[in-house]
Amino acid sequence: MLVGAAVLLSVASLLPLAALVVSAFGGTGEALLHYAETVLPGYLVNTVTLCLAVAVLATTAGVASAWLVTMCRFPGREVFAWALVLPLAMPAYVSAYAYTHLLSHPGPVQTLLRDVTGWGPRDYWFPNIRSLGGAAFVLSMVLFPYVYLMARAAFLQQSASAFEAARIMGRSPWRAFIGVAVPLARPAIVAGLALVMMETLADYGAVSFFGVQTFTTAIYRTWFSLGDRTAAVQLALVLVTLVLLVMALERVGRRGKRFSEAGRPFRGLALSGWQIPAAILACALPVAFGFLVPALTLLGLGLGLDVAWFDPRTTRLIGNTVLVAAVGAVATVSVAIVIAYARRVAGGRLTQVLGQLAGFGYAVPGAVIAVGLLIPFGAFDRWLNGLMVATFGVGTGLILTGTIAALVFAYVVRFLAVSLNGVEAGMARISPSLDWASRTLGAGQGRTFCRVHAPLLSGGLLTAFLITFVDIMKELPATLILRPFNFDTLAIRANRLASDERLAEAAVPSLMIIAVGLIPVILLSRQITRSNQKRGQAAPPREAAAPDPVMVEIIPSAEVDTKAAA
Repeated sequence: MLVGAAVLLSVASLLPLAALVVSAFGGTGEALLHYAETVLPGYLVNTVTLCLAVAVLATTAGVASAWLVTMCRFPGREVFAWALVLPLAMPAYVSAYAYTHLLSHPGPVQTLLRDVTGWGPRDYWFPNIRSLGGAAFVLSMVLFPYVYLMARAAFLQQSASAFEAARIMGRSPWRAFIGVAVPLARPAIVAGLALVMMETLADYGAVSFFGVQTFTTAIYRTWFSLGDRTAAVQLALVLVTLVLLVMALERVGRRGKRFSEAGRPFRGLALSGWQIPAAILACALPVAFGFLVPALTLLGLGLGLDVAWFDPRTTRLIGNTVLVAAVGAVATVSVAIVIAYARRVAGGRLTQVLGQLAGFGYAVPGAVIAVGLLIPFGAFDRWLNGLMVATFGVGTGLILTGTIAALVFAYVVRFLAVSLNGVEAGMARISPSLDWASRTLGAGQGRTFCRVHAPLLSGGLLTAFLITFVDIMKELPATLILRPFNFDTLAIRANRLASDERLAEAAVPSLMIIAVGLIPVILLSRQITRSNQKRGQAAPPREAAAPDPVMVEIIPSAEVDTKAAA
């Protein structure tokens, strides 16, 4: 029964993709051919260019900062170790609002420049933030922590022997870093980079606000502005193909490789002279650009407003946001518990496939999931309404479409991998002997979980809940498409105000999203600190080892070498 429920839930997570495939093949393809001759090449070029630019910037910032805080010793290293995670609390579209206000022509930066120099509007050149380059900068500054977390975990697990051998052979620290440390950490870096690229492909809020035409914005506009459902579905399948390509490249990058095994801990290079301010600057810039600058900009805008921050409308938005995020997080974690527990007690190839199926939704943009759900839910509502009218003369209207249930379903599909990896990370740290003892005493699977696993999983379940909660709060396209009529959230309100160029008013809901998002980020930072404090302890045998809880709970696509336990 447990395995059957897990199979049913895993298959249900593929419902949006299955609906897209069926609907796309049911169309004529003429709309897609028309798009291919007109705007599709532009969408493809913009999407690929954006992904490549974000990949380069995020990898550079993430790997460099991870190396400095892990392998070097300089003042402030302990602060930067957790501060570099803060941009995870900053939604990309919120950062886009802040930088637009800060760097646009009437913004404070260009205004100050004109006041100091006396230049007129046409006397100087200034980079346009509302461009593809601006979108790449904003996305890379809020997404680089994925690479940072993965690279830092790999560097922590590396033995000092290989690096010191390179130094003995005459290589400089820089050449040893490039030639030894980075290749050993490459599987981890590739895994983090794949997440960055998938998040870039899935982004809607930042690129739409900046006016960059990508596949995600094209899907939303084609479906809702042009009313062409078939073309929107076919564009969504093209985007899913790009996502699958990224996942395949990530698998190829890790083929036959493992994260480096833990050995003698690396004591770190003591920096001196000009190296100290250079290291501080290299770590401070990503934190400043990814979190401090946009957060302080929005705070200044919010404080400058002569309005109440907690008026009845804002309070209602907060309630709606917390409601859908809490319900969605509880539902997602509950489904993750069923699947994870089935994989633990059943074993076998089937249960291994379950995890792969359930994790696919994380790689699919929210807009694609929303469009994929509208098709079967709309068909079911029309069928049920017709049946009730023909049988009883009473129409049922919309039962699933445009309801909280549909929205929660989309959240479960989108973020199930995040909760699943968090739950499985906690279960991996529970000895199988406890299961055997409980079953020997006559307890069934359900009672064993309630009496044994649940108390031991409390910390991991709380972490998975908080992370899923904040991910749902930040999710914009799925909420925008599937929300019930006249049901807004903080993200929807911020997006609507920013789209109307009312950036000052958009600052208040944006700041509230950031404030709540800091809770799991602070928790994550504490976990990283505890993991670092345990560094140097002897690694347990492979059978007793558990995946790094920080990496597995945050990075769904990571495959952490279990030989270096947290």
